Amino acid sequence: MLLEGIFPALTTPFYSDGRLYLRKLEQNIERYSRTPIAGMVVLGSTGEVVFLREDEQVAVLEIVAEAAAPEKVLIAGVGQESVVATLALAERAARLNYDAVLVRTPHYYRAQMRPAEMLHYYRAVADASPLPVLLYSVPACTHYELPIELAAELAHHPNVIGMKDSSNNPARIAELVRATQNVKRTVSVTTTFAAVTERMVQRSARESVTSLVQLEGALSPAPVAVQLPPTLKTRSRSVGFQILAGSAASLHESLQAGATGAVLALASAAPQACYEVFAAHRELNPQLASEKQQRLLPAARRVVAEMGIPAVKYAAELNGYFGGFARAPLLPLTAQEKDEVMQLMADLQA
Repeated sequence: MLLEGIFPALTTPFYSDGRLYLRKLEQNIERYSRTPIAGMVVLGSTGEVVFLREDEQVAVLEIVAEAAAPEKVLIAGVGQESVVATLALAERAARLNYDAVLVRTPHYYRAQMRPAEMLHYYRAVADASPLPVLLYSVPACTHYELPIELAAELAHHPNVIGMKDSSNNPARIAELVRATQNVKRTVSVTTTFAAVTERMVQRSARESVTSLVQLEGALSPAPVAVQLPPTLKTRSRSVGFQILAGSAASLHESLQAGATGAVLALASAAPQACYEVFAAHRELNPQLASEKQQRLLPAARRVVAEMGIPAVKYAAELNGYFGGFARAPLLPLTAQEKDEVMQLMADLQA
């Protein structure tokens, strides 16, 4: 699976009483699908996954899979504290035709998560997961940072295709790139070198099934079975261990350090603005990428890193997405905080 570009870390919409607002989630996904993002990450930290029951997590996965455009890569956050629970959600994501799973480091028994335990956890998940695995290090939430040497060792597992690193440290990303530089794999891409998703493959298979047609000029009125050619044309591309940055505050620097893309909370509120940094970098225009990066900094630092999910949701509303409330115990923004978010997002239109 090719992992290049910007991936919004999706928020989870709720009614004011805390119930899932799935219709608004569907509308958000339909709108994200019309932006130049590469795909979406579901049930990540920004999605308040730790506040969702198991049945709610499954409901969110189902809605996103149904509403997303087939060409958008779908990554499901399935990380749980045990191997068994993680694999159960990974299997559900596979049945819904997701493309990869994002597995955060287990952390509740952090003092006992020695290298041996962490290696065993990820190897057991990768061995049995029906979908490719992305490691996920998010020390701001777990107070545990996946060591570079462990990530490098896991990168050689055939079912571990990359990592999301939310350290906000481009130097660490550069180290991860160096430590995994010998890992090479071949992935399928489109004729324009974009990712080939499972939903694209399924659609092509449906369109290429045997159809009954009436041959022009045939003497018999009976239709004839014809096998239609596949509509999806692919080619192969070599990729390395793909590292996705997790902070908009250092997006450009992370791309320069070797990240192939980014999973960003800010992209759930301003996907176009985040994509413009990636596009300028890809077009080898560092000056423009730096200018675009500077636009992101105030909101990335204050809205995302300091004010958190309620502010991210309100920022999304300012750009026409449904944000709504965060779940308790998170509190809504005050009027003063809303004014501040409005000012910070004034130059970041979706």
